[in-house]
Amino acid sequence: MPVSDFEAVIGLEVHCQLRTKSKAFCACPVVFGAPPNTAVCPVCLGYPGVLPVANREMVSLAMRVALATGCTIEETSVFARKNYFYPDLPKGYQISQYDRPLATHGTLAVRANGSVKNVRLNRIHLEEDAGKSMHEFSWEDVPTGSSLVDLNRSGTPLIEIVTEPDLSSADEAHETLVQLRRLVRWVDASDGNMEEGSLRCDANVSVRPKGAAALGTKVEIKNLNSFAHVKKAIEHEIERQVASLEAGTALRQETRLFEPATGSTKTMRSKEEAMDYRYFPDPDLGVLVVDGAWKRDVAAAMPELPEARAGRLQAAYGLPAADAELVCLSRPLADFYEAAVASHPKNPKAIANWVLSELLARMSDADRHAGRLPVAPEALAALVARIDDGSISGKMAKELLADLIATGRSVDDLVKEKGLVQISDEGPIRDAVERVVRDHPEQVATYRGGKAATFGWFVGQVMKALQGKGNPGVVNRLLRDALDKD
Repeated sequence: MPVSDFEAVIGLEVHCQLRTKSKAFCACPVVFGAPPNTAVCPVCLGYPGVLPVANREMVSLAMRVALATGCTIEETSVFARKNYFYPDLPKGYQISQYDRPLATHGTLAVRANGSVKNVRLNRIHLEEDAGKSMHEFSWEDVPTGSSLVDLNRSGTPLIEIVTEPDLSSADEAHETLVQLRRLVRWVDASDGNMEEGSLRCDANVSVRPKGAAALGTKVEIKNLNSFAHVKKAIEHEIERQVASLEAGTALRQETRLFEPATGSTKTMRSKEEAMDYRYFPDPDLGVLVVDGAWKRDVAAAMPELPEARAGRLQAAYGLPAADAELVCLSRPLADFYEAAVASHPKNPKAIANWVLSELLARMSDADRHAGRLPVAPEALAALVARIDDGSISGKMAKELLADLIATGRSVDDLVKEKGLVQISDEGPIRDAVERVVRDHPEQVATYRGGKAATFGWFVGQVMKALQGKGNPGVVNRLLRDALDKD
């Protein structure tokens, strides 16, 4: 059966660290990069006799994500113990939620391959993170082949977002993860930094003949910690499964790991080796009750969501849909744009062009989402205003932008200091045009003989005569009048 006769069925399980100051069930700080095993206490180390207390802010942040994805927030949910043994799990179990999660049945609109798909969310549940096992390090006093454990991360609050198997390609899975990260950042629930482990993903992948109703044999790919790895791992797994079926080899349900060096997946454990987690309600934590007042408080603090905001920017400022969507790549970027427009409301489209071209090129993804923009919105607005009133040209403005970023000084001060005021007076521009036309009769004859492309050369000569300060619109108009007259 050809590859084109198969289709992939994919679901994601996304683990997202919540942006709390303290851990899920104790007062230890949530930190990244601290010395190993320094942000710990008897509770997150699992000492006998200690009692966990649920972090209220953890629940509120999880509710933000649930509201943003249209989930039903359950009035009562239950913390459960997920039992397994691993060196980075000091209690011998993980506090999670199982059959009674915090939120269920949401959706996420995902754009991929030229269309929009509403991906269903099965659930969003709360849990604590495990510690971190380290197998590679440069310390000379640690024997080769040893592993070390850092428990600073143990107890960090997480949500797990579980999609239904609604995805059919690696591109859709990649875009789903991108949209989820934008959303958790947008509502201030998480920093979403995959490099620091704040966002991690498992993918469930199967293939089946096109049109078949029954699902194929599911394979889980664990611990995908970058967008590129998610896409590459799923692409490889689809190819591997199709190749196996074409060769007549039965697939087995298993858990696999992605190897970035080879771009392939390898077996971690088979279904027969899958662990029985023996879930049961945590006796130290009561039922989690989310009443109507708590829901209303969280809802009242929610920001305008990205799709709604992009629609409003289109309607209010006449932005094209694509531009409005790009402005809403992050909430700080959208806030910056609207603050700039408030400072210079006459030209919102030009401000959007500057934001999406000059500013985005100077920002990393982390800068954009953390709100580390290179200039103040009022400074960008002033730059566009000076272009609009003819004081400077667009080219001059681009030169000024670097100085604005470096110095933080005002646009007007820099324009005066650098002598960059644009010449819009027709008198000196007409004088320059007449000199250029008079001094270059051969080029004039070439232009009038039908070589229209020569016009650009004349513009360059006039601008050179004006030291680059001529108003381009006035230069073009007067030059064309001079060249086109009999």
